[in-house]
Amino acid sequence: MRLARASFAPDDKAIMTDASSLTGRLLVAMPGIGDARFEHAVILICAHGADHAMGLRLDRPAPGVDLKTVLDKLDQPAPDQAAGRVVLMGGPVERERGFVLHTDDWMTGDDSLPFGEGLAMTGTREALAAMTDAVSGPRRSTLLLGYAGWGEGQLEEELAENVWLTVDADMDLIFDGEHDTKWSRALARMGVDAAMLSSQGGRA
Repeated sequence: MRLARASFAPDDKAIMTDASSLTGRLLVAMPGIGDARFEHAVILICAHGADHAMGLRLDRPAPGVDLKTVLDKLDQPAPDQAAGRVVLMGGPVERERGFVLHTDDWMTGDDSLPFGEGLAMTGTREALAAMTDAVSGPRRSTLLLGYAGWGEGQLEEELAENVWLTVDADMDLIFDGEHDTKWSRALARMGVDAAMLSSQGGRA
């Protein structure tokens, strides 16, 4: 596994002020999305501009991998609290690439990308170490492998086709460990009952 380091697009920080941007919001997959990789997906959009969008899936634990596994692989100190701590599959793109999603009470210069309300993303070993530092590390954090990406106009097209619903992000929904219910809870935030959604709601 490798960590993403200072690899954000140059204009990503400017994107955060764009009123039309979905940065910091959640995408919630409609039933019948037509892509098994995103069935019942809840994705946090970390960057969204005219020419690209990037997000991290919040509801799919990486099978057989915990934070200790990753730290051991990188020859990093692995405190006891790292064992059993879930690592998520952030998306199908570059699955060997790691991102630490965290609250913005901990940042590390230009290596951290702040976005949304109180969130940041960092891809360094320093961020991994901070995840297990109860004193000076971020209040909440998650390690994700890979990401979801869209090219120019692609996300907008999918939204127009009702592939995704969008909803405001919530810290508990982002960081809690109830992964099996994140999709239904995200829908509930919009007043939508998951059981009532037609399987014809997305792409065939």
